[in-house]
Amino acid sequence: MEQANGGIRRKGTSARAYWLKTLHSGHWISAAISLVVLLLFSVTGFTLNHAAQIQSEPLVVSRHLQLPLALQEQLATRSDATAASLPQELKIWLQKESGVRLVAQPIEWSDGEAYVSLPRPGGDGWISIDTVSGKVEHETTDRGWIAYFNDLHKGRNTGAAWSWIIDLFALACVLFALTGLGLLYLHGRHRPMTWPLVVLGLLLPVLIAIVFIH
Repeated sequence: MEQANGGIRRKGTSARAYWLKTLHSGHWISAAISLVVLLLFSVTGFTLNHAAQIQSEPLVVSRHLQLPLALQEQLATRSDATAASLPQELKIWLQKESGVRLVAQPIEWSDGEAYVSLPRPGGDGWISIDTVSGKVEHETTDRGWIAYFNDLHKGRNTGAAWSWIIDLFALACVLFALTGLGLLYLHGRHRPMTWPLVVLGLLLPVLIAIVFIH
């Protein structure tokens, strides 16, 4: 009977050691993967919550250019609602002259004008091209680094690649939380304040939401 009990005890100890090792591995790996993004989202959560107190003066830069005659002629052949994009030569010229890289931005055609909106994290921009005179107006607005990181937090105008990054690191953060919960469970018997603190962390935001948010 003692041998049997000893066998059961060894089996239980072995299972606990296995889960401790597995959870520790998952916890530190997910922590390493999500560390920088978790810090970014925590800091920007604070800056977004205090956006009214953290303000900066937007920097607006305007440029005025003139299309070469050859590009004006190319543009004239596309200045209608059926043209999905600007001529490739015009895109290359705009990138060289103004630093704007046009990829798949939609073109808004109106009477004598081609308009391209250029939203981006932390700022905005647009290009207007007069299809008759060839005059180009380019304006950019920079709202600063805090606005840039706030927009990364919200996924605003960041594109598909950043959207995938948010999903990937969100999963890493979930794994970090769940493995941490598992480690709390395994160590809880030796740390009597574990579960009261966990319950407090659960109830505090719920109570605040119920009482103060209407």
